[in-house]
Amino acid sequence: MTQDELKQAVAKAAIEYVPDNCIVGVGTGSTANYFIDELARIKGRIDGAVASSEASAQRLKAHGIPVLDLNVVDELPVYVDGADEINHQLHMIKGGGAALTREKIVAAVAKQFICIADQSKLVDVLGTFPLPIEVIPMARSHVGREIVRLGGHPALREGVLTDNGNVIIDVHGMQIAQPVELEKQLDQIVGVVTNGLFAARRADVLLLGTAQGVRTYK
Repeated sequence: MTQDELKQAVAKAAIEYVPDNCIVGVGTGSTANYFIDELARIKGRIDGAVASSEASAQRLKAHGIPVLDLNVVDELPVYVDGADEINHQLHMIKGGGAALTREKIVAAVAKQFICIADQSKLVDVLGTFPLPIEVIPMARSHVGREIVRLGGHPALREGVLTDNGNVIIDVHGMQIAQPVELEKQLDQIVGVVTNGLFAARRADVLLLGTAQGVRTYK
């Protein structure tokens, strides 16, 4: 199976976790896009969606799925999103699509976080994929110096602004053995909006696309 076929398979599997008559949290990225396309097939039995990015909101609207502001939603039973890396404890690195802050907000509200990914995303130790950090622009240099002190190699993601108007620093060269602790440490740096470690609020379920079919990890 191709990588795209694996992504489509896990997107289909995730539909089983969507209750009837609910608001669905929807992530950002290529795998999440497959989920949005699958969600369109059952749009008559959901009340709408909360999107973690403007791009996902536009794709949902194009399918005729109502998009709601998170502030008007009382309950979010499920959030479905991909990952750039995920370990066996279901801690993740996210933010390759620069939507990490909104993704983390929606994930925090959701009762259940379903991660959908192809088998290339499962790792023993996080950090091969550069860790994205959303930073207020005037703090870019300060945050970079603090990251160097922590042993990382920061690089500004050129030409990218988040939906919130901030910049992304990608941190290379870190093997992240303690993701919960590092997530908290990075968030304490002044000027950091949030970082791409989803460890304090990890996934509840991983649907992993493999050549042998979709595997479920909890």
